[in-house]
Amino acid sequence: MKRPKITVVGAGNVGATAAHWIATKELADVVLVDLNEGTAQGKALDLLESAPVEGFDLKITGTADYTPTKDSDVVIITAGLPRKPGMSRDDLLKTNAKIVGDVTTQIAKHSPNSILIVVSNPLDAMAYVAKKASGFPRNRVIGMAGVLDSARFKTFVAEAANVSVEDVYGFVFGGHGDTMVPMTRYCSIAGIPLEKYLPADKIAQIVQRTRQGGAEIVNLLKTGSAFYAPAASAVQMAEAILKDKKRVLPCAVWLEGEFGQNNLFVGVLAKLGRTGVEGVIPVDLNDAEKAELNKSAAAGKELVDVLEASA
Repeated sequence: MKRPKITVVGAGNVGATAAHWIATKELADVVLVDLNEGTAQGKALDLLESAPVEGFDLKITGTADYTPTKDSDVVIITAGLPRKPGMSRDDLLKTNAKIVGDVTTQIAKHSPNSILIVVSNPLDAMAYVAKKASGFPRNRVIGMAGVLDSARFKTFVAEAANVSVEDVYGFVFGGHGDTMVPMTRYCSIAGIPLEKYLPADKIAQIVQRTRQGGAEIVNLLKTGSAFYAPAASAVQMAEAILKDKKRVLPCAVWLEGEFGQNNLFVGVLAKLGRTGVEGVIPVDLNDAEKAELNKSAAAGKELVDVLEASA
């Protein structure tokens, strides 16, 4: 049986780490693309040479050309400039929009039936760019943000409650930025509401730390941004799609009326299967949660408006 193929565009820290996670899971053949000649080729060869040690067996190709990406099932787009200290995701907007637009055009040409997972920042706006450039239907363009932000949220909850991360359930709505909405009311530890474990002030601290999760790592690294968790999050989405797992995961999805939002990528719960987004999961929101989600969506729309005005 022919193995599926995942293309990862961008052989920087996030892209190369995503290729690593894919290989160790034996999820698919991997094509790693980077326009800097030799970068993808070198990292792909290095990863391939670890196969006898780690015990995985699949094809790993590095390239500066999109031809080997032909007929990819899933494409993870990580291309773009990373954040630096003092730089917001919004600062990256126009530069990365050009990069993501060019990348997506090439991908759509070589893999017109692929499903796109966008990782590049500012995430929600770059997902919009990818959808516009590809012309793909909404089920085949998905933004990776919610899985990552939710992973950070659950990590901080587990630390604060002194429990295993395996027993924490929680998710984050909204945009991938300072206005994201950690859904504390729906967070639980082994099914027990979070508020039964932690006081309100501690939960508020966790919410704030989650919102600043990416910036915290940028400030610590000083010369780069997070890559282990973002890469793992993208690969979890790819696995749900390729294995048709029907996972319910927080993702940036093109909304068409859900939660009162239209023609905008917003972080919500989505069911992921072989055709990509197979449904948006309805969630009852109280007035405060609705207001926060609307605020977050409005912040994402501002970026899209900037892109449209400069088009």
